Amino acid sequence: MVGSIEAMNGSLLSHGSVQNFNGLEEKLDELRRIVGKADGDPLRIVGVGAGAWGSVFAAVLQDSYGQFRDKIHIRIWRRAGRPVDRATAEHLFEVINSREDVLRRLIRRCAYLKYVEARLGDRTLYADEILRDGFCLNMIDTPLCQLKVVTNLQEAVWDADIVVNGLPSTETQEVFEEMSNYWKERITDPIIISLAKGIEAALKPVPHIITPTQMIYRATGIPMENILYLGGPNIASEIYNKEYANARICGAEKWRKPLAKFLRQPYFIVWDNSDLVTHEVMGGLKNVYAIGAGMVAALTKESATSKSVYFAHCTSEMIFITHLLAEEPEKLAGPLLADTYVTLLKGRNAWYGQMLAKGDINRDMGENISGKGMIQGVSAVQAFYELLSQSSLNVLHPEENKPVAPVELCPILKTLYKILITREQSSQAILQALRDENLNDPRERIEIAQSHVFYRPSLLGQPQNNLKLQEKVVT
Repeated sequence: MVGSIEAMNGSLLSHGSVQNFNGLEEKLDELRRIVGKADGDPLRIVGVGAGAWGSVFAAVLQDSYGQFRDKIHIRIWRRAGRPVDRATAEHLFEVINSREDVLRRLIRRCAYLKYVEARLGDRTLYADEILRDGFCLNMIDTPLCQLKVVTNLQEAVWDADIVVNGLPSTETQEVFEEMSNYWKERITDPIIISLAKGIEAALKPVPHIITPTQMIYRATGIPMENILYLGGPNIASEIYNKEYANARICGAEKWRKPLAKFLRQPYFIVWDNSDLVTHEVMGGLKNVYAIGAGMVAALTKESATSKSVYFAHCTSEMIFITHLLAEEPEKLAGPLLADTYVTLLKGRNAWYGQMLAKGDINRDMGENISGKGMIQGVSAVQAFYELLSQSSLNVLHPEENKPVAPVELCPILKTLYKILITREQSSQAILQALRDENLNDPRERIEIAQSHVFYRPSLLGQPQNNLKLQEKVVT
């Protein structure tokens, strides 16, 4: 039964299935010891932001560790006051009645009647209200366990030991600046795990990428060793439904290894890696090309051939861009392609591209779409385009033998920018770009990246003197 836990001969019934929880308490005790928690003082984990991934992350922890109430408290913050529209309330009612376990849980808690009233239009539901019952507004079709929801940010985070950032990158800086005000009297710094996959661009003093973990550091002053990134080729609803998945938690060894062990589940394998910023940027890069993939799928009526042509070109551009961003880009190929693949198959950015191409939504509706949340690929298109357009990053064009901005070697990125940002072209332009007779073989772009040392550490805010042999940049 969703959200219920029943002792059964050493096993527990949770989230609709029997699980063996042997070892969970030991993992929790080990993390409590490392964090420095005394007996009787619970480990406090707070999710900030209640999108699909943020809500699922909190729910997975609640399902696993919520039984140890004297040792751990898990809660999630989201803003109050966002109403649930009538159409969503009607669909939510259908979901509830299609799941006997959910229906019984709501009736038992005397919470069912409000959903009946909302279905009839006699009551307005609110996002924080339904989240307490296990319904994420961006993922109505996948009921979660009950969650402890707090709408006052200070109350949520002031004493948190671990904060999980589930906010879009566009909101991270502002919210963490507010949070920092509540931590001024703290003796110890909290640990931050960021789930955000968006990026922003800064052009001064030199062009560089700003990632959510860097935003958090700037907003709070918390040491970077306490700030980590977790990401992987995952769809939030499938993780909650226990589809086998994996992810990486990246950051300083002090925290990434114990957290990887703590977060690991039989169906959710968490590895650890030291390369925080590069993995974070790659998580934002795949969103760029997922939007284009959705457009191609819609415009060609799901033509497998057209989608494969697009995939070849977009992956060659991503490989080229990783050579600008990473000193050892080959190490990123697997994780990047896996994350890209799952996003193209079922991610919200690909869905957004499809809906744009079909005309079901338009750019005037903004990037925060009802039922889906923030489409972070749009801001990522702008960030990567603006960065790679800078003449200070010029590379030598292999055919024309003249210096060009890196974006000139990325025709798909250029086209997406004209569709999504300047709006000077329609979605059809993505097909025109693919069918351009002058478009290079994607293999050539990969060869260019592999045969020229394009690495620009300054793009990730690293000093230029970290560079190994690099071709002279012509300006």
